[in-house]
Amino acid sequence: MTRSASNYPAVLATQLSFFTAGFAMACCAPFIPFIKDNVGASEGEFGLLLLFLGLGSVISMPAAGIVSAKKGARSVILLGGFGLVVFMPLLLLAKSLVPLGAILFVFGASLGAMDVSMNVHAVEVERREQKPLMSKFHAQFSIGALAGAALITLLLSIGVGLIIAALIGSLVSLVAMLIVRPRLFKASSSEPPPLVLPRGIVLLLGFLAAIAFLVEGAVLDWGALLIIERQLSLPHHAGIGYILFSIAMVIARLCGGRLMTNFGDYRVLTVSSLITMIGIGVVLLTSPPWLALTGFILIGLGAANIVPVLFSAAGRQTVMPASLAITAVTTTGYAGVLVGPALVGFAADLTSLPIAFGWLTLLIGLVALSANKVVKA
Repeated sequence: MTRSASNYPAVLATQLSFFTAGFAMACCAPFIPFIKDNVGASEGEFGLLLLFLGLGSVISMPAAGIVSAKKGARSVILLGGFGLVVFMPLLLLAKSLVPLGAILFVFGASLGAMDVSMNVHAVEVERREQKPLMSKFHAQFSIGALAGAALITLLLSIGVGLIIAALIGSLVSLVAMLIVRPRLFKASSSEPPPLVLPRGIVLLLGFLAAIAFLVEGAVLDWGALLIIERQLSLPHHAGIGYILFSIAMVIARLCGGRLMTNFGDYRVLTVSSLITMIGIGVVLLTSPPWLALTGFILIGLGAANIVPVLFSAAGRQTVMPASLAITAVTTTGYAGVLVGPALVGFAADLTSLPIAFGWLTLLIGLVALSANKVVKA
């Protein structure tokens, strides 16, 4: 039996883990207005409630990394995955602020634990396969996100009830996790690695991951408003920017492994950063709507493989155990998702939204300038 054949079950399990995490997360997006109405929250109150989602993720990530380092990623992936299955429908059953905050916290904790552990497992699969697979794994997350949002939107549009739609989303996630369960690598029997604080190259990788996630979060949270402000589309079509970005990201990640094999991580990271910068420039500086909107395609193509390269580097470095390095990079990167869009909004208040987006090119430029250090990790 070849190496690839012997590892195929684990490769499939990793792909489905990424798909499930993206799918379950995106299933919640169409439910947000209904969840808000169920608890009668104001805009400000609901914004604070959503912080519990991020708080749960950030708190669970270090714990997930420690457990993955000591006992392997399998148990944490399963705990997080089945947690998403259980708590997705419960989000729609909450009728007051406190229960909803608690459910959001646990749902976020499940998502955060799964995020760290599936990346730890992906690094191990990549190591055993001896070829770049991280981009394809992350592509499954993006595919899952598109599928989840599309499925729930379709179900609601044809009149399926909220709870039934949520249960269908949970059922899809459950089937995926049942396939994942027997195919994950078992825990290593070796001694657990010592717990150490992030340092050196790991800190740099975490900082760069935060930049990459910041750009993704900015396109998600502010892209439609930017399109409206630049009068590139009517308001009810303004979501086209994120759709173009997401499709481009999926395509680029599916091709990422081959690109890394043929051109190397340095060129992929450098060119990806430059394409992202050009994409932002096209969105901000071109006038014809059709041309400006292609900038979102370029941003998706460029940003797609930055994070996979960084995670692979975190798995290769020798400054600290790979599982703990992945934890540090994931947690720092997720902080970029939480804090970044808020910083964009703050910068937009001081200047304007286009100028705030323009500053992102400077941050992405730091990724290109750091590419040489990353590949030497």
